[in-house]
Amino acid sequence: MPNHQQSDRLSWGDTVFLHMEREGMPLNVASVCIFEGEISRADCIQFVESKLPLLPRYLKRVVAPPLGIGLPSWEYDPDFDLSRHIREKTLAHGTEVELKAFAGKLFSHLMDRNHPLWDITLVHGLKEKRTAVIFRLHHCLADGIAGVGILNILLDASPTAPRLPKKRIKFTIPPPLDPLSSLTGGVVDSYADLAQRILSAMADLLNMGERAAMNGGQILPTDELGELLPEITAFTERLRFNVKYEGPQKFAWADVPLGEVKQIGHTFGASVNDVILALVTASIRRYVEFHGDRAKGRLFRMMVPVNLRGKDCNTELGNRISIIPVTVPLDIRNPKKLLQAVHRRTEFLKRSHAAEIVSLSAGFIGMLPTGLQAVIGPALSQLPITPFNLVCTNVPGPQYPLYLLGRRMLHWYPYVPVGGEMSVNCAVLSYDGNIGFGFSGDKHAAPDLRRLEEFLDVSFAELREAAGLEPPRKNSSPNRKMTRVRARSSKLKPASQPAMSVLSSIPLTVPAPPAETAAPAPVAEEEKILATVA
Repeated sequence: MPNHQQSDRLSWGDTVFLHMEREGMPLNVASVCIFEGEISRADCIQFVESKLPLLPRYLKRVVAPPLGIGLPSWEYDPDFDLSRHIREKTLAHGTEVELKAFAGKLFSHLMDRNHPLWDITLVHGLKEKRTAVIFRLHHCLADGIAGVGILNILLDASPTAPRLPKKRIKFTIPPPLDPLSSLTGGVVDSYADLAQRILSAMADLLNMGERAAMNGGQILPTDELGELLPEITAFTERLRFNVKYEGPQKFAWADVPLGEVKQIGHTFGASVNDVILALVTASIRRYVEFHGDRAKGRLFRMMVPVNLRGKDCNTELGNRISIIPVTVPLDIRNPKKLLQAVHRRTEFLKRSHAAEIVSLSAGFIGMLPTGLQAVIGPALSQLPITPFNLVCTNVPGPQYPLYLLGRRMLHWYPYVPVGGEMSVNCAVLSYDGNIGFGFSGDKHAAPDLRRLEEFLDVSFAELREAAGLEPPRKNSSPNRKMTRVRARSSKLKPASQPAMSVLSSIPLTVPAPPAETAAPAPVAEEEKILATVA
């Protein structure tokens, strides 16, 4: 096994995620996958063991630089034990409510930094003999797009179960570098990375200048700037869940059909991502009003991650994302007008190259010395600052079934961490004809997080009706849930309001479908996360 230790270091951006974490507030990306059939821990360990040589990073832990000078490094764990990373849990009653509660507790715990920062938990006892598999990766190891790693080697497009190896694989762990070599290499790598960041920033500035020259000296589209500028520059107004994160966490999820979302987008000339953002906005409005809070005259600001990788670099580990602020009036009740408002704002942000501007600014923040990051990172996560109301990350997944050890994956729900004063967030992922929404939230800030499942269903029903789509089949589970929500929504009593106080999990690159199955059509550019910046 090759020794990558001399150059395998965290980037400045990855280091920021490492240092922003604090006790009780883990910064992991994750997903809950539900498979048909039963999957044993012994088979899973044996199978993952056979695949690990393809991912040397998953044998490594994070090691701080000597004397705090330079960037942390990825070094092989001398005590690596695969059984430590693959665990199991058996539910008492086997319900999805119980599974969600367990997932929330799991997402509340920090990973042990003395070992590689990933794990897999098999959850047994689900009804209908299903098995849930919960994957966790630390955010310094991968963002939502780069989270491909462990899933990419485990999931297969063929239902044929692979043969398990008969003999255990022996891993040869290279010895660690001596302190002097580690210190020297860390300084050299750190400042090489710093120089690269400066050059990249200069190139970004040059590109923006060239675009401004081509547009008569204008970088931003002035026709809409005057109207939307007040929204963009306004301070974020806290909603009831924008309070300091305390933990533990809760997790909830919901599904909508991808085909119908595409139809809605086509009807109104919007993208899939626009429809998703409109659904989240409407669901949050319902949640706010359910608790008796005012929506009229308020703005709702979402932090939307954008992939900065090239089209052929989706398996690159680490963090290669930027963010854009999508600000939408919260009091638009007409579903058609809401979708049009979202579409207009996302189009404006694309034309203004907001993702590149934010990435440029964040790049300079990442250049802070790692020692300073380690000191101020945990403190920053507790400041009474609310730059956004909520994170909404959307990653397109494969539109054909995937399998683990021959068991078909039925559902795929992504998770994005919460923290600071963004104590409720949303991750979205499409898979095999459905879109899974994963809502993560602080137990104290949103004790009734599951209401968002119901409000999403109601909001989707209204949007379908506005688009003139045929009613769903009677045996559709989302439809049954929507009927229940409508029937009892007027009877629900708001929970007490918490006291106010002053950041894709998932792969874009996946196993190819089997030869006899036609490959899915490529995702249209406008259906990706707003834009992919080259």
